[in-house]
Amino acid sequence: MSDLHIRCATFSDIDAVLQFWREAAEGTSISDDHDGVARLITRDPEALLLATRDDLLVGSVIAGFDGWRCSAYRLAVHPDNRRQGIATALLQAAEQRFLTLGGRRVDAMVLEANEQAHRTWAAAGYHREDHWRRWVKPL
Repeated sequence: MSDLHIRCATFSDIDAVLQFWREAAEGTSISDDHDGVARLITRDPEALLLATRDDLLVGSVIAGFDGWRCSAYRLAVHPDNRRQGIATALLQAAEQRFLTLGGRRVDAMVLEANEQAHRTWAAAGYHREDHWRRWVKPL
């Protein structure tokens, strides 16, 4: 795994990130466009973590912290690079970021139907909280 590099995304990464998510991420978000990712990078330049190998994007996670909650979104690893420890490395980087910022607990958004993701999150020490449900309203 020594050839894996984890870094923060920059504006020049946006198009590659969007293409990567179309190939590697499960589901879509209302913010999956150039403006949405640019707003994320502008608001918190260290939130979008990218895993690269030989300058090729192989993984991502959004590690957001609003001062109250640590939130993990868009944990994705390219299908050709799964089961190589990339998700683990990304989560460790996200958790270290949260600890540095004073975070106390991580909330992860995981699709109900994505059984593979459930196993990944569980292996990293996360557990489901069935007494909560996410409520949303598009703006």
